[in-house]
Amino acid sequence: MTDTGAAPDRETLLEIYRRTMLINRTDERFRNLLTQGKLAIVYYPVRGQEVVSAAMMTALNQDDYLVTTYRGLHDQLAKGIPLNLLWAEFTGRATGTCKGKGGPMHITHPETGVMVTTGVVGSGLPIANGLALSSQNRGDGRVTVVCFGDGASNIGAFHEAMNMAQLWKLPVIFLCQNNKYGEHTAFAAHTDSESIVSRAAGYGMRGVQCDGNDPVSMYTTAKDAVDRARAGEGPTLIEAMTFRMLGHLFGADFSYVPKELTEAGIAGDPVPAFRKRLIEMQVAEADLDAIVATIEADLDAAVAYAFDSPFPETDELRIDVLAEEIAA
Repeated sequence: MTDTGAAPDRETLLEIYRRTMLINRTDERFRNLLTQGKLAIVYYPVRGQEVVSAAMMTALNQDDYLVTTYRGLHDQLAKGIPLNLLWAEFTGRATGTCKGKGGPMHITHPETGVMVTTGVVGSGLPIANGLALSSQNRGDGRVTVVCFGDGASNIGAFHEAMNMAQLWKLPVIFLCQNNKYGEHTAFAAHTDSESIVSRAAGYGMRGVQCDGNDPVSMYTTAKDAVDRARAGEGPTLIEAMTFRMLGHLFGADFSYVPKELTEAGIAGDPVPAFRKRLIEMQVAEADLDAIVATIEADLDAAVAYAFDSPFPETDELRIDVLAEEIAA
């Protein structure tokens, strides 16, 4: 099934663009600091997948839930984690979202709905079901989105979570960001089916494949799934087709990707294509430049905040490990 639903209006497209550029500029800033030797962390680039997250999270409310993976910077930013806190956590500072103890692979910020960033491939799907079941039981109207890659679709938890979500009609959206590679393994080398979305039929679940690099296609698909989940109509599996333009890790070899596939991915770069689309809609280039300028200024402040913040004290090793005793 392809995407359906009403197209986003001009204001919504501009918001998607803002989030797209926030992801794009933040990703580039991380890579620049790593290249300069000013930062030493394990980093998973998200270049090429900006629009997928920007459009998906624009379709959500702030109090909706998100579960993502260690390759989740774009999801976290698009959901609204404050830049200062995110940068502080990535750099291991005490002022970060997890007091500097989670790092890039374990970003958590319930205030913006980012409930879990998991370092275990595919493990977020059953966790998302738990959050969705809680919302269903409480009747709070929240929707849960869980993001994962095509490589995660072959573990047991994927099938177990899909079956449970459909059986109980949970308000959850399974967002497979199919960037054509599971770490270093091509899609065709780990999956013989033509798509991930075709698996939805096996559970009686609604499945939609869309162009994750197209903001209109991605948003209409996402919004329709969110509206259905919020109305009690159950889960949706979305397969958003995209491309990861850089290696699995920052600085990693990328030669395993065929040259023609890389060239096609670069030619289909969603960021300049989105800008061109907005200009064709009579959005002034100066307005788009102003959005980016504001983001760059916010990044300057966030980076300074992070590097000026202290590292956690050694006593923090013993804190947040066990629940504190509560007096009767």
